[in-house]
Amino acid sequence: MNNNLDTQIWKKRLSENSNAICLDVRTLNEYNESRIPNSVNIDIYDPTIFMKKINDLDHTKSYFIYCKSGKRSQMACEIMHQYGFNKLFNLEGGIEDWIEKGNETIK
Repeated sequence: MNNNLDTQIWKKRLSENSNAICLDVRTLNEYNESRIPNSVNIDIYDPTIFMKKINDLDHTKSYFIYCKSGKRSQMACEIMHQYGFNKLFNLEGGIEDWIEKGNETIK
């Protein structure tokens, strides 16, 4: 499953998709420091909570997933795909690349 998108394409597709959810899979502390607007935090480092929360998600929606650098979010995409999610998009370079490219964050 190759669902990695560069920042520009990821941002464009997210903005064009009214059925999209933006997921931040970093820790709550990371999320509180800086995040992409309208994102929802589900910490992949807490596997019990992560699995419980993804099981409650709507499989018909598109999920635009990010972390710090793109590694945790890729892992989240792979896990979610195994649980029947098909519209998954990983932000290559994570929020670090997002910020580097001058995109908006909430602190």
